Amino acid sequence: MTDPSKARGRRSPEFRLVMEAVGGLRQALFDDAFAYRPLPPRKAPGALGRQLPKRLRAYAVWSRHALVGTAAAITVFIGYQISLGNGAIHLLIGFIPAAAVLMTLVRPVGAYWISLISTPFTGALGNSWDGLPWTPPAFFAHIVVMVVAAARTGPRTALWMWLGTAAYSLGAEGFGGLGGSNSVPMLFFSAIALLITTVVHVRREAQREVTVQRTVTAMERDRRTLLEERTNIARELHDVVAHHMSVVAIQAEAAPYRVENPPPELEQAFVTIRENAVSALTELRRVLGVVRAEDYETPDAPQPTLGDLDRLLDNVRDAGLEVEKAVTGAVRELPQGVELSAYRIVQEALSNSLRHAPGAAARVEVGYVLGGLGLRIVNGPAKGLVKPSPGAGHGITGMRERVTMLDGEMTAEATADGGYEVTVFLPVALADRIDPAGADA
Repeated sequence: MTDPSKARGRRSPEFRLVMEAVGGLRQALFDDAFAYRPLPPRKAPGALGRQLPKRLRAYAVWSRHALVGTAAAITVFIGYQISLGNGAIHLLIGFIPAAAVLMTLVRPVGAYWISLISTPFTGALGNSWDGLPWTPPAFFAHIVVMVVAAARTGPRTALWMWLGTAAYSLGAEGFGGLGGSNSVPMLFFSAIALLITTVVHVRREAQREVTVQRTVTAMERDRRTLLEERTNIARELHDVVAHHMSVVAIQAEAAPYRVENPPPELEQAFVTIRENAVSALTELRRVLGVVRAEDYETPDAPQPTLGDLDRLLDNVRDAGLEVEKAVTGAVRELPQGVELSAYRIVQEALSNSLRHAPGAAARVEVGYVLGGLGLRIVNGPAKGLVKPSPGAGHGITGMRERVTMLDGEMTAEATADGGYEVTVFLPVALADRIDPAGADA
């Protein structure tokens, strides 16, 4: 036997169909029927608007509003023509439907209800047309209201509006005892008008979807082209830079064995060269991985921080640059992006000192302040017989990009004694500071 509770829980297909129809009716004509939905102007003039003179072309974006206003004026004119000699009160049979037409500009579904509900009232005013449920102004205005509302909402609303109009027309004939009728012309012409409006609406939606799809396709094509270019760049970097750096590392490792009893300073110099070459290869492989990756992800290898600054300074000293470091303020752990950017800025500034001011002394100052981190890297003028190496000018640009990314400030200028100074401030908000105790908790 069937459980009665389960039987009550199951609904027949007919019941579900009726409920879906009622739900569609409520959503189309009752939910927020009088919501304020102003019709915006066109984003650009249409095909006819572009044919207008230049002075009038700017007003072509209001063409839809002008058409609705014209339809309202025609409605008033029709009401005026049929109310001649019947008193001023009969002018309402034209003004009331015209108001419903104008209402479609701000409340399209509400305008439909106003037009439908006011039809018996205007019919009572035009009592010389007792046999017609639709007076001529209401006839014309109601079709205009349904067309505008359907164009602004969609095909479902158009169908329910037509069915509601049919229900009113048939009800007025059946219960009003009317001798004549214009319900059939109303339903026929309104069905044709709504059908044309629906076809145009569906066509425009299809064109919009095609435009969106073409845009997405173009974006995907550009993205694929970008990935191909990045792959080519990565291949070139690997073939050129990685090969030469590997040769430098191997030759630096083998060089001490080619000299009998090399001095310790020479051995240490070759060790430093090899370490720098290996470090550069490691960084290059990481960069190549990012360039080749379709989606960038944070690398697994730990990124350098200000805690690694002493190792960087030792490396620079081994390369021949005299550098000293000064730290002020309470040393604390900062966000990873700030730590990495600060390290790279110091690294690039010292590299510039090595290239452009050989033999000079440099000083690195790190200041931990309440609002963030301050950096100052300054070097003196070049000394000795070694000529400065020319640069491409990308180092300062890269530092500025890092500072701008963190909303910081940077100055880079020559000093009075012929040296160079780079000053940077990287802000750190209070919420961005890392609390070791809280992290451990």
